[in-house]
Amino acid sequence: MTNNELRRRKHKDQNGRQAPNKKRKEIKPSTIHRSFFCLIISGTILTLFILLYIDNIPWHLGHKAVDSIAKKFGYHKLVHAVVIDAGSTGSRVLAFTFHESYLGGHLVLDKELFKYTKPGLSSFADNPKKGVATIANLLEEAKREIPEKYWNKTPLILKATAGLRLLPQEKAENLLNSVREFFNQTPFLTSEDSVEIMDGIDEGIFSWFTVNFLLERIHGNPAKTVAALDLGGGSTQVTFSALTPASLSQKQYIHQAVSPNGLIPVYTHSYLGLGLMAARKEIVTLNQPNQVNVTSECINHIIERRKFHFGGRDYYVSGLQENYPTSKTAGNTYSVGQEVPVVDFQKCSKIITDYVIAKAKPPEELPSKVIFAFSYYFDRATEVGLIDENTGGQIDVNAFKTAAEKSCAEPNADQPFMCLDLTFIWVLLEKGFGLRGDAKIF
Repeated sequence: MTNNELRRRKHKDQNGRQAPNKKRKEIKPSTIHRSFFCLIISGTILTLFILLYIDNIPWHLGHKAVDSIAKKFGYHKLVHAVVIDAGSTGSRVLAFTFHESYLGGHLVLDKELFKYTKPGLSSFADNPKKGVATIANLLEEAKREIPEKYWNKTPLILKATAGLRLLPQEKAENLLNSVREFFNQTPFLTSEDSVEIMDGIDEGIFSWFTVNFLLERIHGNPAKTVAALDLGGGSTQVTFSALTPASLSQKQYIHQAVSPNGLIPVYTHSYLGLGLMAARKEIVTLNQPNQVNVTSECINHIIERRKFHFGGRDYYVSGLQENYPTSKTAGNTYSVGQEVPVVDFQKCSKIITDYVIAKAKPPEELPSKVIFAFSYYFDRATEVGLIDENTGGQIDVNAFKTAAEKSCAEPNADQPFMCLDLTFIWVLLEKGFGLRGDAKIF
């Protein structure tokens, strides 16, 4: 019998006769159902609390179980946010959907949208309107992800990183003001601080917080948190919870990160100019100041005038055209024993090492940490098959060195900068950050 039939049916007495017409409150079955379900969920949550209290199940498993049940019964409050990362090589939009945990009230990530566009906002320093158009296209993606009824309650922010930090101040401000004007016309929740250049300190802390939030380590003991290595285009950041006197004594790099359990002293160091693209530009233009047609020891002879765009400028990069190194191949693309042009790995790594050690100083505590690396670390590792693009994985520092040596020994017109990029990553990790060759990286 359906609920509607139940609502239409009149009460009858025990003999089947219609009951006298009395004023009495009718209890709707839907109300009974809701009360019954509330009783079920309340009882289940109470049971889980008791089990948690007596340590019969691990806290994090019980927490997830309660959250899962509460979500199914609509006890969650949804929270949305839209973040645009205006990096040096591209802009990315991230539209997040969280729910407030039924226990504790902290946010739990349900899903996220990630879309990106190239080139970065800084490439439009002379044409801000065109730069704003790229941001507008990204925001349309976010609108499709977040229901319209939530737009006016959804915060929207744009944080620019090293790409804009490297621009002249006037050009950077013109870009930011154009984006601010656009944001004021959107239906999302914005403020005066919604559009700004993020300094390297915040960039490091935010990346560290994000990684540990996703790993569900931000709510516990700071000693259980992981180190975050972020390799961007213009800068790179090293961030970890500072526990040793050696780290804590470097007060210029110690900052207090806000966590659900209070403030955590965090070591973070941002190196402007040690981003992958910034370093690539400095390496290929070495001893060739103000030139756009450049040659480099770290580029194979077969590469001629390959375009490379960085910092609003185009460079045309070639390998050595005279006295370039060669090696006999073992097969594959070329015939066995054929002399092919290669990059001298030792010379290239020496050039890169000199550049890196002039800028980076190894943090003493970093080697003792569990390390997660992302951004260009991840991109290059997937492009040469060190890890799976979808599942990620664990490798050691030496894996980057081995991949670099292999790339430098093989002419590859499709990936003209791979030898340089991989060598830089290996040198940065080992020489710049003081990690051993067998150090594990996730």
